[in-house]
Amino acid sequence: MARKQITERITHLDPQKDCQEIMFLLTCHVFPWDIERALEFALFRTYAIPTISSLIVKTGEFQKRPHKRYDDTQLLLAEITENGYDSDRGKKALNRMNQMHGRFPISNDDFLYVLSTLTYEPIRWIEKYGWRSLTRNEQLACFYFYREMGHRMHIRDIPESYEEFEQFNRDYEQTNFVLASSNPVIAKVTVNLFLSFYLPRLFWSLGKPLIYAAIDNHLLEVLDLPSPPKFLRESITGLLQLRGKFARFLQEPSKPILLTARKRPTYPQGYKLEELGTFTHANRSN
Repeated sequence: MARKQITERITHLDPQKDCQEIMFLLTCHVFPWDIERALEFALFRTYAIPTISSLIVKTGEFQKRPHKRYDDTQLLLAEITENGYDSDRGKKALNRMNQMHGRFPISNDDFLYVLSTLTYEPIRWIEKYGWRSLTRNEQLACFYFYREMGHRMHIRDIPESYEEFEQFNRDYEQTNFVLASSNPVIAKVTVNLFLSFYLPRLFWSLGKPLIYAAIDNHLLEVLDLPSPPKFLRESITGLLQLRGKFARFLQEPSKPILLTARKRPTYPQGYKLEELGTFTHANRSN
């Protein structure tokens, strides 16, 4: 299906009733690169919440096996997005997430905040760097998709409207973005992880300012990461926006781009849903 046909199809879908199909089309056909990058950088925002970063540090899993933990998180979300939360694999992925999160004392508000970053960071990234902005239909579909996913994760008090949930996201950041010793621990591990996808370790020190340049200054402050020179930030912003303009003329891939089909060194023989996540040996197969 050509890009124009996909966009046309989305305009005829109901953003609430058909949110699963719209999310699949956006993630796997229309904006696969942008949404993946947006969700990567959304991780940094969650690390600015001390209750979240301190819990990640306490478990130690991300520091020990960052690539596997990243892949596990990405794959669980991709299983739900690519197959739908009503599918057998989507239900199993949600169950896996609920089992894993149930082992830790995570507040409902922190769950709500993370859900809001999944909802709004891709919308904001695409608005700034995408080859086009999301339509109102598409924005609402993102909201309805993640709201329903939140209900299935037993998250309480999810706002009923797009605007109310977005305001919650902004208010929560204003109140809870606080510098803490655990914030930079996880942030630096994540920076190194992302650099390892593209560069040999020898060149990581050169690549770090490029990642910092894609993160806003206030977030860098509460993560205790250095602020890059102004010219570098402007250059990265310009390159990302140029990439978006260029992508407007690229041919639509003939097949959907599926994160679940990507070859991963953490799972060289492929993966099983029951292998994803952090579990003790006793409950790993549950």
